[in-house]
Amino acid sequence: MQAAIGAVRVARVEEYLGLGFAPKMLFPAFRPEMVAPLASWLVPRYYDPAQDRLRTSIHSWVVRTAWHTILIDTCVGNGKERPQIPRFHRLDTQWLDHLNEVGVRPEDVDFVMCTHLHADHVGWNTQLVDGHWKPTFPNARYVFGREEFARWDSRLAGYDHRHVNDNVFADSILPVAESGRMVLVDGGYTIDDALTVEAAPGHTRGHVRIRLHSKGQEALFSGDIAHHPLQVYHPELYTPFDDDPAQGIATRLRLLEDCVARSAVLFPTHFAEPHMCRIRGTAGGYSINWG
Repeated sequence: MQAAIGAVRVARVEEYLGLGFAPKMLFPAFRPEMVAPLASWLVPRYYDPAQDRLRTSIHSWVVRTAWHTILIDTCVGNGKERPQIPRFHRLDTQWLDHLNEVGVRPEDVDFVMCTHLHADHVGWNTQLVDGHWKPTFPNARYVFGREEFARWDSRLAGYDHRHVNDNVFADSILPVAESGRMVLVDGGYTIDDALTVEAAPGHTRGHVRIRLHSKGQEALFSGDIAHHPLQVYHPELYTPFDDDPAQGIATRLRLLEDCVARSAVLFPTHFAEPHMCRIRGTAGGYSINWG
């Protein structure tokens, strides 16, 4: 999947597409009656009722401006120790081949931007070389939110441990920091006058979204502000992985409002095909325009 936003090209790099969590597991407030009004498009592309599982994607976005190649979120990665999430554990995927298929080699990447530092957004930051985790993209600067880095720095006193993210800092974040290739940024940081980091807390304390603007057109890379299309119609659906569910809901509503107000294309990280959409305002809230 490729798209153009003004003069900027965007391509998707797939790691996984298929069934994931049961809806009640991902969304504790999920109610079965939410499905019926949306079933004409929700089933089976986004929800398999026979197995009661949501269909989702894990992918990266490649953004190419006139000057730089930028990678947004780096999926789960290969060979990572993730026993706490069996489908992430010791993967052996063709993600690097898929990156090459959109015309990008690791050495071509100028910037890696992570919306947040959960396991499925940072894994390809590093790969195992001679028994050590090394940055995958040798010429890239890795752009992490300053507050997000501090939230996951397990070396700090008072670190808020979350079992679901065990090992992630050690194998996918710290090696980048120790390589000297990390850049810690705050909201407002911009690359090529096209990509701007904006605070979007809730799912994690330092979660960011990334705004793309070119020739009067806009898009938003939303990370995990929304995991699934159901959350457009039911923004109140939080996840057990949220640091602050109430704040996450407020951030999701701001995202949806922003997409409508600015006619911005939404590029989520976990929506199944077509993986991108526009948001419409309705009398009762919001809906998706897949066209």
